[in-house]
Amino acid sequence: MIDIVTWRRALLLCVFFIMLQCGWVSAEPASIKVLILDDVFQGIPKKNEPLERIGKLRGDLLVNGSHYVGNIEVWKGGSGMYLINELPLEEYIKNVVSAEIGTNWDMEALKAQAIISRTYALYQKGLNSNINYDLTSSVLHQVYKGANVDARISYAVMNTEGEVLTYDDKLIEALYHSTCGGMTEDSEEVFGKSYPYLKPVSTSCDISPYSIWERKIPVEELEKALNLKGIKGVSIKSRTSTNRANAVEISHNAGTLDIKCTDLRKLLGWSRLPSTNFEVTLENGVYLFEGRGYGHGVGLCQWSALQLAREGKSYREILSFFYPGTKLRIYGNR
Repeated sequence: MIDIVTWRRALLLCVFFIMLQCGWVSAEPASIKVLILDDVFQGIPKKNEPLERIGKLRGDLLVNGSHYVGNIEVWKGGSGMYLINELPLEEYIKNVVSAEIGTNWDMEALKAQAIISRTYALYQKGLNSNINYDLTSSVLHQVYKGANVDARISYAVMNTEGEVLTYDDKLIEALYHSTCGGMTEDSEEVFGKSYPYLKPVSTSCDISPYSIWERKIPVEELEKALNLKGIKGVSIKSRTSTNRANAVEISHNAGTLDIKCTDLRKLLGWSRLPSTNFEVTLENGVYLFEGRGYGHGVGLCQWSALQLAREGKSYREILSFFYPGTKLRIYGNR
């Protein structure tokens, strides 16, 4: 007679092979290729730029103060040198969580971040047509600063290993940001793409240092960033459905300029103008921007997730709140 332990092992083995055949799990661990962007390696290869691999290393490489483990490839192109780090997906996720949020955050918030970082990376991997890398290490995608992991983050990643968010059985574009300022944004307002799981939700992130902020930006700084002369006034021309500033009108010596506020943030610097959720006034030749939040505002708000975790919400409840209609699945190579 087969004992209960042997029976359970046999059952689990059968389930595993069924999941493997369906593509729900993978026999080989997934990997990810990351284009390193930092103060030295700043460029992104052009779409059809020919690249020549000039070196490959394996192990632990120190580059500009950061440790990168796994495979390191050095490529040469017409625009410069490129550094690509290939490593196991789950190790990459640990390092992203470490770079994106605090190591001392509540465990359920860490787990939620692990799942959206994994989902985002795999979505980008499937989307990217570049055969040399899957995504970059900067805020163009999600922050990765090499190996920098502590035990709590490792625990959060290991306890959600392989979990991803899906909608209609497809990986979602798991966008996220630091601080929403009270309400998240519709993805269509920022990225021109509408998703049923990326709609505005009202939430609280009062514990964030960017809950309320102000920036004093001199006229000269605006003129330099916009390449304009003689700026006379800045006013909000239109707003999004969540009352963020959508576009501003800038009057200057040669007329007026309408500019999207997302473009204004990029030109001034993401941290210089933390979000588009602002009011602007002129005081003694200096433009005062008073606002809320940090980042584009779409998807999960990291500081709200932390607040929800402190209120006792599980990572499943947090993810369901910010990405309504999505389901958790175990990812496998397909």
